[in-house]
Amino acid sequence: MLRTPGLFQFIRSLWRIVSRKPQVPPSLQGNALLNVIMRRRSVRSYRSDDIPEDVFSAILEAGRVAPSTVNLQSWSFATFTAASWRETFDHPIPFKALRAVIIMGDTHRDRLALGAEAIAHSPMVEYTIAVMNASLATMAMNIAAEALGVSSVMLSETGQSGLLDAEYLADRLHLPPGVFPLMTIVFGYAAGAYPPMPPRLPMETVCFDGATGYREPAPGVLEDWLAQMIAGYKASHLTSSFQAQLHLYQSKIGKAEADLNEAIHRIHTRE
Repeated sequence: MLRTPGLFQFIRSLWRIVSRKPQVPPSLQGNALLNVIMRRRSVRSYRSDDIPEDVFSAILEAGRVAPSTVNLQSWSFATFTAASWRETFDHPIPFKALRAVIIMGDTHRDRLALGAEAIAHSPMVEYTIAVMNASLATMAMNIAAEALGVSSVMLSETGQSGLLDAEYLADRLHLPPGVFPLMTIVFGYAAGAYPPMPPRLPMETVCFDGATGYREPAPGVLEDWLAQMIAGYKASHLTSSFQAQLHLYQSKIGKAEADLNEAIHRIHTRE
C-alpha cells in the first residue's frame, strides 16, 4: 500500500524535483543534440499556434527513418489534426494540442511483403519486435519535435489514446490483425514554462557493470523515488493523486491484457 508522504517529506521531495538537473559532463555541455535531449520534457499545456506543415512533415520523417530490427520498419503512424481527432473520437486532442500521432506496431505489412510462410510461428517475439521498433520511431519523432521547438507528450491512457485502450482504438481506426495501437504523441507549442524534470532513479540504480552482474537498488532509493513521484504528481494535479492514477491504470490492465493477447493471437489466424 502506498503511503502519503508527511509535510516535511512532501516539501523535501518537491525541492529535489525542482532543483534536479541532468548530469552532463562539463566538457559536453555545449553539444547541441545533447542539449535538445536533456531539455525535452512531457508538456501538457499548449498554445493555439498551428504547427507548420513542413515542421510536422519533418517530425514524421524522423520516425520513418528511425532504426528497426532487420529494417522491418514494423510501425504505422495515424496522424490527426484537431478537427480530424474530434471527428474520429468525439472529443478534443488531450491538453488542447493541435496535432496528434497514434503509433502502432505493425506486423501486418511485413507479412504482406514477406508472406506468412516466411515468418515462423512466434507471436510473442513478433509482437515484442514491433513494440521495440515502434518505440524507437516514437522517440525519434519526440526528439525531432523538440529540436524544431515543438513540445510533446507521450500518452498511453489519457483520452483513450494508447496501449490500455487498444481494442477501442483498433475499432475506431479499422485496424487489420497484426496492427496494434501502442501510444499517442500529441504535439504543440508549450504554453508557459517547461515543467521540471520528473524524478529519475540514480545512474547507479539503473546501470551496472555487465561483468559483475545485476545490482539490487541501495536501501531507501526506491522509497525516496516513490515519495518524489507522489509529491510531484500531487503538486501538478491538484484535484487528483498518484495513488488515484495508479488505481485507474490497475483497473484497466486486466482488460488491456486480454485485448492484447487477442491481438497477438489474430496475427496468426490467417496462417
